[in-house]
Order: sequence, then C-alpha cells, then structure tokens
Amino acid sequence: MAVVRTVLALAGPGLAASERLPAQAVEEGLVVRQLRFTGNHSFESFVLAAGIATTNSSWFARFGGVRWLGLGEKRRLNEREFRRDVPRLLAFYRLHGYLDAQVDTSVVRTESDAYIAFHIREGPPVLVERFEIKGLDSLPQRADLVQDLPLRLGRPFDRTQLVATADTLVARLQNLGYPEAAVLLERREVDREKRTADLSLLVASGRPASIAEIHVVGTSAVDSTFVRSLLATQPGRPFSARDLAESQRSLYRSELFRYAAVTLDTAHYVAGSGLVPLTIQVTEGPLHRARASVGYGTYDCFRMGAGWTARNALGHGQIFDASGQLSKLGVGEPFGPGLEKTPLCSALADDSVGSAQANYNVTGSFRRPAFVSPANALTFALFAERRSEYAVYLRDDVGGSITLTRETASRIPISLGYRLSYGGTKANAVSFCAFFNACTDTDVRQLGERRLLATLTLGVQRTRVNNPLDPERGSALSFETTHSSKAIGSSEFAQFTRLVGDAAWYRPLGGAVVGLHARAGLVISPRLSLESGAVNFVPPEQRFYAGGPNDVRGYHRNQLGPLVYVVPDSAIRADSTFSEDLVRIAATGGNTLLEANAEVRVPAPVFPDRLRLAAFVDGGTVWERGAGLDTGPSFRVTPGVGLRFVTVLGPARIDLAWNPNRLPAGPLYVLRTGGDLVPLQDAYQLVQKTGRGLVLQLSVGQAF
Repeated sequence: MAVVRTVLALAGPGLAASERLPAQAVEEGLVVRQLRFTGNHSFESFVLAAGIATTNSSWFARFGGVRWLGLGEKRRLNEREFRRDVPRLLAFYRLHGYLDAQVDTSVVRTESDAYIAFHIREGPPVLVERFEIKGLDSLPQRADLVQDLPLRLGRPFDRTQLVATADTLVARLQNLGYPEAAVLLERREVDREKRTADLSLLVASGRPASIAEIHVVGTSAVDSTFVRSLLATQPGRPFSARDLAESQRSLYRSELFRYAAVTLDTAHYVAGSGLVPLTIQVTEGPLHRARASVGYGTYDCFRMGAGWTARNALGHGQIFDASGQLSKLGVGEPFGPGLEKTPLCSALADDSVGSAQANYNVTGSFRRPAFVSPANALTFALFAERRSEYAVYLRDDVGGSITLTRETASRIPISLGYRLSYGGTKANAVSFCAFFNACTDTDVRQLGERRLLATLTLGVQRTRVNNPLDPERGSALSFETTHSSKAIGSSEFAQFTRLVGDAAWYRPLGGAVVGLHARAGLVISPRLSLESGAVNFVPPEQRFYAGGPNDVRGYHRNQLGPLVYVVPDSAIRADSTFSEDLVRIAATGGNTLLEANAEVRVPAPVFPDRLRLAAFVDGGTVWERGAGLDTGPSFRVTPGVGLRFVTVLGPARIDLAWNPNRLPAGPLYVLRTGGDLVPLQDAYQLVQKTGRGLVLQLSVGQAF
C-alpha cells in the first residue's frame, strides 16, 4: 500500500527563525498579509481556508495600495496552530477520498508580516467502484429511495457523502412511514493500490406505522382541540416525519405559541407495534399585545402608528388586530403645513397633491388559522384610509376585504383576496390631460369622483433568504395579478388587469455580498368613453412609477418615466416667455415597467460589523403603451455608491447616485384660473434643472 507522506517545510530553520525576531513580534505574532493555496483542483481555496486555524487578514490590511492607512482587521500568525494546519489539511483530503495527498508550506517572514502559501499535491482519489444498498428490494418505493443519493459510482470515496447517504435514506424512509428505519455500514473495503472502494449499506426499514393517540401538553387558554386541528397529521394516518415538521411550522404560524415541538411520545411508544403516539409540547405566548411607533421618512415627514392584537380572541385560535397609522405629519392638513419649509421635510415642498392632507390608515382584521385545512388561513378586514404617491395622487378609501392564504408543502404561500372599497382619487390634472385627452375640468372631475372599486388579487411568493431585513444569501421570487371589472363589482371607470413580477438573488463572495434584482409590470385596461373621446384609462393609483431610494436611485421620486410640465397662467409674460423656476414637474406614470439592479456590499475598514460600503448600478424604464405619443421604452442606467449602517430596524442607507441623463421632454401645459389645461408646447425640456448630476437618497432597509 502507498504510504501517506507529510512534508512540512518552513522557510528558515523552524523556531530558531522566530527566536531571532524582535521580542514584540514573537509575543504578538506576525500579521498574516497573504494566505493562498496552490494545486487545489478539487476544492476551492475558501473551503480549505475554513478548515484550518491560520486566517488571512481583511482586504484593507492586505492590499498594498491602502495597507499603509492601517485600516482593516489584522489577523496574526500562531506558529503552533500553523504547524497543525498541515495535518488538518491532510485529514480533510483523506476524509474526502484523497489518500495520497501531500501538503507543503512556504512562509516568507519580514520584520512584522508573514506571507503564507500551502502547496498541495492532491494525487488521484479513491473512486467508488462498487456500491450496494441492501434491504430495499421488498419496498415498492425502492426506485424513489435510491434516486440522486449523495454518494455515487465512479466518484471519489468521500466519507462525508457516505454518512449523508445513510442519513438521506433514513429521512426518506421516515417520510414514507417507517419510524424505526436504520442504515448500517455492512462493507467498506478500500484498495489503496488500485485506488478503488467497495461499499455496501444494509437498510433495516422496520415496520410501517400509523399515528396513534396525540397528547397535547402545555396549553392553558388555548383549547387543545384547536391545537390538534393545526396538525398536518391525525390519529390513524400513516406516520411521516415530514408531517411532523409541517405540524410544528403550523403551530408557529398560528402566532399563539412561543415554543412548539412535535415529537414521538417515547414513554408510550412500543417498538415494532406499528403505532406511533405523539406529544405536542407548547408554551403559549402573550395573548394580548399593544404596540406603538414613531418615525420619520424623506417622503412622509413625521409618522406614527399604534396597534392592539388579541390572540385566541374567541377561544379557537382566532386573532383580532386593530391598527392605525398617520403620516405627512407636519406638512398635511390638519397637522400642517409648516415643516415643508424646513430642511427636515423640504422634499415635500413641491408635492401639492399627495402631501396636501395627512395620510392615514385604520384597519380592523380578524384571522382564522387552520381554515378547513391546517395550511389555510382566512382573514376578514375593514379599513378606512387615505394614501398617496408623491406628487401624483391622493386617494381616500373605505371598505373591506377577505383573503384566503394557503402555504404549500414547499412552503410557498399563495393568497387569493377580494377587496371592495368606495373612494375617490385626486390626481394631477395634467396626467389625465396628457394621456387620456381629458383636459377640461369636467372630464378631470369625472375621472376623479368617488366610486366603487372591486379587485380580485392572486399572489404567490417564494422567499429563501437567510435574513429578511438584510439578506446575504438566497433568493426571493414573487408574482401578483390584480383584476378589476364590472363583473366583480367595480364601476365602469375602474377596470383593469395588473401583473407584477419580482425576483432577487443574493450570494456571498469572499467577504462581500452580491445582490441582483429585476422587476417587471404590465397594466391592461379596456376602452373608456369620455366627453373628449375614447381612451384606455388606468386609475392613477394603479399605474407604475419609478425613481427614488428603492429602485432607480439616480432619479428623484417618480421622475423616471413620462413627465409633463405645468406653468400657471399668471407666470406667462407679455412676450409669452416664463421663468423656469415656476415650472412644475408632474409624473404621469405608465402602464409598463422594467427595472434591474445590481449591488455589491463589503464590510467597511472601520467597524466592519456595523458599517458596510456599497457600489451599485440601477436601470429602468416606465412607459405608456399605445399612448400615441413619443413615450416608448427608454432604459436609463445610473451607477452609485453608498453606506450601510446596521440597526435593529434593518440597515440605514445613504446612497449617492450619478445620473448622466436629462429629464425627458414632455408636454407643457398652462393652467388656467378656472382649472382647465391648455397645451403650450409638445416637447418641452428644462434647460437649467436638467436632472443630471449627483442624487442623494436616504432610506431604511435594503433597496431590494
């Protein structure tokens, strides 16, 4: 048999070299300025680095161009652990089937620094030549049980994969109703000279079992019958470990318990009986909760909220929640105006539509978990609200909704909701005039009057991220379609179908995090007859808008996409000229949206646990299909940099983006004293306030 050789070569005569270094360097250890691996073809360097004690310093402490600043985390060389890193790497390679691997090291030492390299000669691995799994021939599901197992023929004999294969077989058998399943290693023969492995696993499936009695422990206010209704299994059903895990998730989803566990009742379980008793151990959470909040937002000014939740409201797990929010405090009536003239809320100074009145929402909801099935939840809600979009619209609504939510076996929530409300929308008159040819005060009032709006919404969301507030790994996908028509209760002036898809992807790359994001939307509407003609009308609150801190950061709020310009009649001089300072920009939005974002976040050289640096590129477009105007897609790209401060509410963001594009040309209207709009120019474009330059964005939470 081949003998595993270990070569350890340190530059200089071992410890004698370190003895000749200054006493301070020996005591503190040399700073590791470089740690690299060569010859590692089967495993990435970061995988090998995770298995040894010696650790590289951060990038700012290694890169010569900035190292002199003294920033970044400096990690020091421990001579004793460094020696042990060689057998650690050899053990790693042996564990993964490379029995002839050799590891050599080289170290370049200076007065205070160390540059380390591990030189690896992997050698050929031991390959799995024969692999048998016995004990499954009598089971009808054998083909499914052995499909796509971690350890495979012709691959290196990786002992971790052998253990993973045994665990996979046990888990699959337990999901098929065999609670006593076990896997034993029957044969493991390794020929070092031929570099082959002959393996055999013996599976003892045991007897299939069914669920016996279910004992509920720990309930006080919550009825134990309701606890049983939340379970994904019941007495008499075949045993499945997957059902037990789903039952535990269902208990937590009910929001009634701070602790929940679904386990085998070992005190009453008899091996081989074919019956599995269960114990449901729960600890109830607080049944009542009050909450309050105060905050500030660039486009909200000051805001506040309060709420009260009663869990187990009627004794069967129902949850009643009452909440209220107020925003635009300090700028909107009756809690303003005033602060829009200060630096705190100056961003709202030009918003005469959405910030004219305080926004609010009052909602009372009643949720029934385990509706028909443990995976379902039914929610009824009544609400009254006033909401707005910056400089675009202000909508008042009162109504109710009913929503059915179901979580699939793959933990993907699907919701179907019906919402009926009575309200009206106040919007920029220029929006109606530019795209719907409704330029008279009569048409504008007709489109904005109060009426019924009924919507049917289907939503699907798949979220697989490690941290919902600050994701670093995983993905998030969502799709939502909303339909409104007279057939489900809407008025003639509120008919549309709206589709929106969103995708985000996150991956760590060394010490950095890379994020990618894309969003697309489409609105379809029927023809609508107005006094001025037939148009495809989409209500302003259902249109798409872009630009701001959470999408294309090189644009101010809602300024990406079609714009129109308005100048008051009183500003027109005798020679038909006017001051650009008196021209107001109005976003009209569009019925089609495309957005894409890419961002890289890295720890800052100082306070790396609390502060991060970011670089990003945003792009997007909003346009009006079928408008008959020059408003087709025009994709705009804006790069930028930013800072991220970690807080308990999520990362606080400061982003500085560069916009190389001018604001688009658009129709210019004169606003008459009576409220009518008169076209003045077809393609007006600002000369001084072009939109080009740096744009500062402040926000809380990641952009995507």
